[in-house]
This record gives sequence, structure tokens and C-alpha cells, in this order.
Amino acid sequence: MFNPSREQVRQFFIEAWQKYRHKQLVSPLENMAVQLIQQHPEYHELLEKPEAINQDYTVEKGQTNPFLHLSMHLAIQEQVSIDQPPGIKAAYERLAATLDPHEASHRIMEALGEVIWEAQRLNKPLDNERYLELIYRHTSI
Repeated sequence: MFNPSREQVRQFFIEAWQKYRHKQLVSPLENMAVQLIQQHPEYHELLEKPEAINQDYTVEKGQTNPFLHLSMHLAIQEQVSIDQPPGIKAAYERLAATLDPHEASHRIMEALGEVIWEAQRLNKPLDNERYLELIYRHTSI
């Protein structure tokens, strides 16, 4: 399983955006990243700065980590595409039927963030049942 470092993840997004901006060929995964970045214009300027790779983002300062946010979007796209955990594709489609697809991903992201936080706090693996439970809670719009 691929387990990139914080710097590698950040470099991936920065390079994908730079390739796109310079009209260079991008890989399929980089193309997915570029599409997500396009949906987040608030990150464009940041991704133009190579020093962003070392910046820390803290909730205490009211900051959102753009690299974490984009990574979660990519993870959700992959989960939906392979329906893993089983049921996530149907939940996403239900959300996307009433919201736009990007907002549907953000709703799922809330659930993903919560189960990641719980897994880290309890030092346990991600609980897929809890994840789906939280997603379905968000589908009752």
C-alpha cells in the first residue's frame, strides 16, 4: 500500500497544478487532482508557492489544511468509484441527487474526518460501519 509522506502528498498537488498551468501532460491521478483544485479557487495562489510544502495549518488559528482537504476529496472519489466500503456509492449518489456533487463530497468528508479522528483517538482501525452510519445521517437532508 502506498503511504506517502506529508511532503510527498503536498508535492503531488503542487506539481499537478504546475503541470496543468504550464499545459504539460498530467497522469490520470494528477488530472483528478487538478479537477479538484479547480473546484477550490481559494487554493490556487497557495499551490503556486513551492514553500507551501512546509507550511503548518492549525485549527487553533482557524486554518484549513488545503492538502488534507484535497487528499480527502481524492480518497472519497476513489471510495465511490469502487464502492468501498460497500454502500458508499449509493449514499454519494443519494446526496448528489439533492446537492451538487462537490457538496455531496463535502458531506461525506465530514463523516470521514470524524471516523479518522475517532480511530486516531482510540488507536483503532477505521470503523467502516460507523463511517457509513455517519454518511447516511447526512443523506437525510
